[in-house]
Amino acid sequence: MTDLDIRTLDVDEHRAARDLFLETLHVSPTGERDGPLTERAFQPGRTLGAFEGGAMVGTARSVDVALTVPGGVVSAAAVTGVGVRANRTRRGLLRGLMAAQLDGCASRGVVAAGLLASEGGIYGRFGYGIGTVERSLRLDRRRTSVREDAPAGGEIELWDFDTAVERLPGLYRDIAGTYPGMLSRPDHLWAGWESHFRRRKEIARAAVHHGSSGVDGYAMYRVTSEHAGNGRFSVLCVEDMITASPEARAGLWRYLLGVDLIDTVEFSKRPLDEPLELLLTEPHACRVHHTGDHLWLRLVDVPAALAARSYGACGDETVVLEVRDSLLPDNSGSYAIGCSGVARTEQPAQLVVDVDALAMLYLGAWRPGALAETGRLEVRESGALAVADRVFATSTRPWCGTSF
Repeated sequence: MTDLDIRTLDVDEHRAARDLFLETLHVSPTGERDGPLTERAFQPGRTLGAFEGGAMVGTARSVDVALTVPGGVVSAAAVTGVGVRANRTRRGLLRGLMAAQLDGCASRGVVAAGLLASEGGIYGRFGYGIGTVERSLRLDRRRTSVREDAPAGGEIELWDFDTAVERLPGLYRDIAGTYPGMLSRPDHLWAGWESHFRRRKEIARAAVHHGSSGVDGYAMYRVTSEHAGNGRFSVLCVEDMITASPEARAGLWRYLLGVDLIDTVEFSKRPLDEPLELLLTEPHACRVHHTGDHLWLRLVDVPAALAARSYGACGDETVVLEVRDSLLPDNSGSYAIGCSGVARTEQPAQLVVDVDALAMLYLGAWRPGALAETGRLEVRESGALAVADRVFATSTRPWCGTSF
């Protein structure tokens, strides 16, 4: 790492950072037609470049967002565009970029950071842990439909893509936030969302649900074709679906399963606890084809993060949790955590956890007991583990629902 310089990029360097990142993914650089969207996707002052001998060899960027947590909201950085040139990997450049980015977040008072990991083995060493888990589904629409006793009463309106680009940001802002793990979507994230759909050859449109209290859900989808044996079949791909009521969920499913000339409906990145199969006349027509991590979370300010969320039905119980954080040592220490609040303490630790594992239980994706069973949490007082399970319990499994 001789002659390494890591600094915040100027706006006129953003395109070079984007092209470098795409190169690390083995993807061709964006064309001029994507220029305006690329520019909108970069928040000024949030992109880092690593330079050797004046040449950019690594980059990382983020966007300021709000993160829904159990019982509250915290400031966060949506980290993306992280990459190091192939001939400069395994030389400490990534560690330097991630450390500089976390230091910047801490200096701005950002409470948490989140990213979508291309490889799961990379980011734990920087304090990130799996914060949300999602599943993707495929349905044979010829074998099933929505049950007659499912919630009903709303109307579906169709928006073309240009209308969706204009109106969905406001709609998302009004109805999102029902799950811990959900992110706000500033213009920089919507620019990436728009670019994703504009790069596809298929027509994209939005089905919007109007309920008794107004618009309460939407599903963004496109239709594509796939080969099967000697023939082809059509797939309706739902890539972004947000609902604020059971009526909106059932109404959108009813519409999507009723679209003509469709063989299969595919729902990407859905919540684990969404009761979708219960809506169907034939649950066996629905198959889970993927379950995996989505948002990787990093607590930048552990005291602020712990104080911002609510805790389970634990009465007067508290648990003393020691946190270890080698990159941001101000977070290290012991915390007394309970329904009455959170405070630093000098009491002996009952449980010990590294900051990446703390992120895994923070939103409710994992129980402390599960982390202990897998060696991710050290138990120093056996009775404290059951208390921690009650303290960190949540009524809703976390879900992000936003790609970035």
